[in-house]
Amino acid sequence: MNQPPSAPTDTAEPDLPTQVAILKEQLAHAQRLTALGELVSTTTHEFNNVLMTIINYAKMGMRHRDDATRDKALQKILDAGNRAARITNGILGFAKNRSEGLEPTDLARVVDDSMVLLEREMNKYRIRVELQIESVPKAMANGNQIQQVLLNLLINARQAMPNGGQVTIRLRYDEAGGMIELSVRDTGSGIAQDKLRHIFDRFYSTKSGPDASGKGGTGLGLAMCRDVIEAHHGRIRVDSTIGRGTAFTLKLPVVKEVVKEVVKEVVKEVVKEVVQEVVQEKAPVVPPVVSAPPVASGGSTQPAIQQPLPS
Repeated sequence: MNQPPSAPTDTAEPDLPTQVAILKEQLAHAQRLTALGELVSTTTHEFNNVLMTIINYAKMGMRHRDDATRDKALQKILDAGNRAARITNGILGFAKNRSEGLEPTDLARVVDDSMVLLEREMNKYRIRVELQIESVPKAMANGNQIQQVLLNLLINARQAMPNGGQVTIRLRYDEAGGMIELSVRDTGSGIAQDKLRHIFDRFYSTKSGPDASGKGGTGLGLAMCRDVIEAHHGRIRVDSTIGRGTAFTLKLPVVKEVVKEVVKEVVKEVVKEVVQEVVQEKAPVVPPVVSAPPVASGGSTQPAIQQPLPS
């Protein structure tokens, strides 16, 4: 993981904005380390469960000689091993030294990796998770930072439902706005309107302190989420109703190439319509065909002879 930025080593004292920027980066780094520690603590128990599954089915395969039992045991061992690999990759992906810049990011993969890390915690607190993942283009984002925001929102949602409930994660593409929407909705107690306006203020918290798991209560999580999303040129919105729950919606820009393709298609359609209108306007006007008067049988038609007007 990146080392926190240090103050300049020269004798000149940095100005106040520079000091504030340095302190913000150091605080963000400390928050990432805290989040990593919490995830390691959570996933260690899950990893131990996976190991126990492998050991027990290995013993069963050794005790029984028939092919059916051994095949079942080997399949269970394989499934558990694959799950262990996903957990390990999720932790390594969150902890590894990623670029601080923005790059094309698959948000569906970010959601999947986050659920691997929090699946045990959600089950422990009787939280059902519903995924509504649509096919979306890649976002221009820092995957590590967006995952940290998502984990923070999911943990907040879990804490808002001490007696269990449901979390709905929705991912969709707003083609008209050129933004990807990622929302987290819970069925918890909700947030009062007078508190809602301060929800993103630093050191403001609706909680009295950390919960039984030791998480939350510092008033830094949502402020960090807002800073991260704004640094992505995105937006974060919260809607809440007392007794019904809270929804956080993130809007992140898509990769510029995707926007260019959408604009190109729109321009093509507009040009096509304009050309059709121009063609219709310049088309020659064909006079109506006047039928000759009927001619009696045996007669002939002669052009009318214009008589001079009397002088």
